[in-house]
Amino acid sequence: MAIISEYQEEERPPSTSTFNGTLDHSNPLEFLRSVFLFVSRETDFFKREAAEKEVAMLARGIREEERKKKAEERDLEDKGKAEKRLKETKVEPEKKAEKAEKAKEKVEDAKAEEKEGTQVPNKGNGLDLEKYSWMQTLQEVTVTVPVPPGTKSRFIVCDIKKNHLKVGLKGHPPIIDGELSKPIKPDDCFWSLEDQKSVSILLTKHNQMEWWKSLVKGDPEIDTQKVEPENSKLSDLDPETRQTVEKMMFDQRQKTMGLPTSDEMQKQEILKKFMAEHPEMDFSRAKIS
Repeated sequence: MAIISEYQEEERPPSTSTFNGTLDHSNPLEFLRSVFLFVSRETDFFKREAAEKEVAMLARGIREEERKKKAEERDLEDKGKAEKRLKETKVEPEKKAEKAEKAKEKVEDAKAEEKEGTQVPNKGNGLDLEKYSWMQTLQEVTVTVPVPPGTKSRFIVCDIKKNHLKVGLKGHPPIIDGELSKPIKPDDCFWSLEDQKSVSILLTKHNQMEWWKSLVKGDPEIDTQKVEPENSKLSDLDPETRQTVEKMMFDQRQKTMGLPTSDEMQKQEILKKFMAEHPEMDFSRAKIS
């Protein structure tokens, strides 16, 4: 049989007190003391025997949470560093592979040029060969032939003809002996011995409006579309010749870029004008030649 006591513990109304305190970072214990005093005044917490242990457990729990938080932050930092190192180790081989690919492309381009029978011209718009080198302007060709140091001019053999060039040393096979790529003006040509170690030959072109592909026939040829004329020398030409040269240079650049030449552009303009004047005609199959 249940016994119901007439005494019923009086419920304590909730506290409406507020805590006022300021945390001094240099003395956090004073702030905690104020908190504990407030809790002691407002509650029976510190009257319990387990209160001290519970406060200590709370402190240890907070310390453990802080330790875990720092450990997680270190793990994230280490992970970020590891990912960065991994990315760098991946990027480095990619850069090497890219460089290797570019080098491979250059070799392939060089092989393609050799296969086509033409080479990129040197800075003088000519070619450096094993036994001699040559460069050119539209008007002249300059040939340089190395000879043993100390060579005297009387030992030089240099025979310049309209369509033929022979250069060498007396008593030795000629260094150059062949038909010139294009005719020259022999009377306007000459040679000289430079510092007793090289023969310099100046050849004046017969046609001064074209680029040579090679010095003598049968030798390696250059790609004349890659010739880079010196613009500064255009001022030395007469107006008519300069205009022709500038037109040639423009057409050469256009061809290199796959664009129409000045003559083709002029024909296109004429066709457009004619089409505008005759709208009744069908030009869908019209071709410019």
